[in-house]
Amino acid sequence: MDRILSNMKKDIPSMMEIGDKVITLDLVTEKFVCDLDKCKGVCCVDGESGAPLESEEVKILDKEYPDIAPYLRDEGNKAIEKQGTWVIDVDKETVTPLVDGKECAYAIFEEGIARCGIEKAFEAGDTTFRKPISCHIYPIRVKKYHSLTTLNYDRWKICDPARAYGEKNNVPVYRFLRESIIRKYGEDFYKKLEIVSRNAGQEADPDVKL
Repeated sequence: MDRILSNMKKDIPSMMEIGDKVITLDLVTEKFVCDLDKCKGVCCVDGESGAPLESEEVKILDKEYPDIAPYLRDEGNKAIEKQGTWVIDVDKETVTPLVDGKECAYAIFEEGIARCGIEKAFEAGDTTFRKPISCHIYPIRVKKYHSLTTLNYDRWKICDPARAYGEKNNVPVYRFLRESIIRKYGEDFYKKLEIVSRNAGQEADPDVKL
């Protein structure tokens, strides 16, 4: 059953339960659109560890790395050859390796902007793997528990330009992430987010028929 979860603390946003998933309502009320010209893709560079990987993604990287490697920088390939296509970080999570503790080993740079080399290979048709879902679905952060999964809006200062651009264009977080949300959870889940958005007084997505 889908239901609103009331919260007693004013500093914690209200939440919505959709099946076995709990989302914070700021996914539909806050605005967000990546502005690469301003942020330069720094999310691929900053951070203490690489991108979180799901178990199936680990298997795909192990299998398809030879097809992805030609699209990566020499530094990235050397880091992967030394560390592996994935590593375990200090939090015991499976993540992508880094280059000298800095940028993701799968990051490439085009005109000063960090982009995903895996996605570059995908766009060329040389891998079936688009990119880690944790990257594709950001700024949503997913946490899995025994009986439920939480989807939270992660506010990172480096994404201030994305919030400003989203406000300018009036694009809610979830709508900016439509493709990745459908990739991960399916169209029915996205439609339920659209219902939540409309109930919250947001403008309807003209491409979604309920």
